[in-house]
Amino acid sequence: MGIKEYEQTLAFPLKKATVLLLLKDSKILLAMKKRGFGMGKWNGVGGKPDVDEDIVATAVRESQEEIGVTPLNPCKVALFKYYFPHDNFGMQVWIFTAVEWNGEPTETEEMRPLWFNHKDIPYDQMWSDDEVWMPEILAGKLLSGSFMFDKEGKILDYYIEEVESIE
Repeated sequence: MGIKEYEQTLAFPLKKATVLLLLKDSKILLAMKKRGFGMGKWNGVGGKPDVDEDIVATAVRESQEEIGVTPLNPCKVALFKYYFPHDNFGMQVWIFTAVEWNGEPTETEEMRPLWFNHKDIPYDQMWSDDEVWMPEILAGKLLSGSFMFDKEGKILDYYIEEVESIE
């Protein structure tokens, strides 16, 4: 079953989450996830909203908790739906970027941040979808789409499209 057909069968609400990427010159800050979902992968910082928390506030709070920085004016750059049909699990994830922040990225119990040149992003140590969309985001595009993964985290199907704005 392809992703479009799968989306028509969903009987459960998607969990909401955020990912925030700090950008500086031609560098991106990624963080090694040290525990929990995504452990052992480089990713942006982020997580799930608290009850009644706005999605932008979630991105800011998670950045503060995970790497000790407060993003200023985070910008929504993508909205993706992620499906893990083998687990009956799905997430709706807002991707943010920030070019200004207060504080210095600091390692915590959950994340170990590190700056990468755009050309040196370690896609082989990240979620498999990152290589599909991250270059587009770094090129300034706004994106929407969906990804479906197998048990090993490999992409089974996906679609993305460039959009004019992210809600």
